Amino acid sequence: MIRLVRNSIRAESFPLLVVVVLAGVILAVLRPEFTKEFNLYVLLFDISGAMLVAFAQMVVVATGGMSLAVGATGGLSAILAAGLMVSFGVPMPVAILVGLLAGVGMGFINGFLTVKTGINPFIITLATSAAYEGTNFGITSSNPYYGLPTQLTDYGQARTSLFPHPLLISIVIAVVLGIVLYRTVIGRSILAVGGNTRGAEVSGIRVGRTIIVAHVLSGFLAALAGVMLMARIGNGSPTIGADWLLPSFATVLIGGAVLAGGKVSIVGAILGCALLAMISNGLVIFRADPYWVTFLEGALVLAAVGLNRLRSTPNRPRIGLLPRGNSTPATN
Repeated sequence: MIRLVRNSIRAESFPLLVVVVLAGVILAVLRPEFTKEFNLYVLLFDISGAMLVAFAQMVVVATGGMSLAVGATGGLSAILAAGLMVSFGVPMPVAILVGLLAGVGMGFINGFLTVKTGINPFIITLATSAAYEGTNFGITSSNPYYGLPTQLTDYGQARTSLFPHPLLISIVIAVVLGIVLYRTVIGRSILAVGGNTRGAEVSGIRVGRTIIVAHVLSGFLAALAGVMLMARIGNGSPTIGADWLLPSFATVLIGGAVLAGGKVSIVGAILGCALLAMISNGLVIFRADPYWVTFLEGALVLAAVGLNRLRSTPNRPRIGLLPRGNSTPATN
C-alpha cells in the first residue's frame, strides 16, 4: 500500500491531480452550490463527453500528427445517424452503427491522405474538416433533426444520483484505449512512430499503416462523442462538434502529451478534461462571461505548448509531420 502511494505521488499526472482537487475544494468553499447533486451531474457529463473528444485527438498526437477534423467528424457522424432515424425511419441501433462507421471512414480518409500525399496533417485535416462541415450543413440546411427516438434521448440524459450513465461508456473506452496503447502491437507501434519514425521503420513497423490506424481510431472516438452529445441534447444539431477543436488540444497537452508525439497520458487527459470542465462550471456559477472559458483554454494551450518545448528536443526533421525530438515510446 505504501509503495502504491509512493508510486502515485511520483507519477507525472500527480501534480495535475493536485490542481484539480484544489480547484474543486476552492469552488466548493466559495460557492456551496458547486457541490449540489445536479451541478455535479452536469460537471461529470461534460467530463464524459470531453474525454472522448480528448482521446480522439490524443491517438493522432501520439503519432506526431494532429487532427483539426475531430469536431467536424463528430458532427457529421451525429447528423448522419439522426437523419437516418428521423427522415428514413431507420432503427436506432442501425443508424448509430452507420454514424460510427462514417466516423471510421472519415478518419481513414484523413490518415490515407496524410500518408499518401506526404502533406502536413495540419493542412490535410484542415481541408477535410471544411469538407465534412460543409457536408453537414448541406444535409441539414442548418436545421437540426428533431424527434429522435426516446430510448436514445432517455439514455443520453439518464443518471443515477449524480452519476450520468454515458460516463460509463467513457470509462470503458478509457480502459480499452489504455490496453490498446500499452498492451498491443498496434498501440506500441503508434507510440513508436511518434517517438522515432525512422527507428520504428527500421524495426519493421509499417509507419503509413500505423498513422492510418491512428486516424481511424480518432474518427471512431469523435463519432461516438458526437452521438453521445446528440443523445443528451435531444436533437441532431448541425453545430455538434463546432467548439471541440481548442479543448481537444488543451486537454491532451495539459494532460502531459508531447505534441511531437511518442508520449501520451490517458489519466492526464482525463484530468485535463476535469480541469477545463471545472473552469467552465465555475465561471457559470460565478455568473462570469462564458467567453472567458475560451480565453482560458487558449492560455492553457499556450502554457502547455511551452512545457512541450521543455519535454522534447527539436532536432529531428520529419517529412509531412511536425519536427520532433528523440523521445521514446512512453507508458502511462
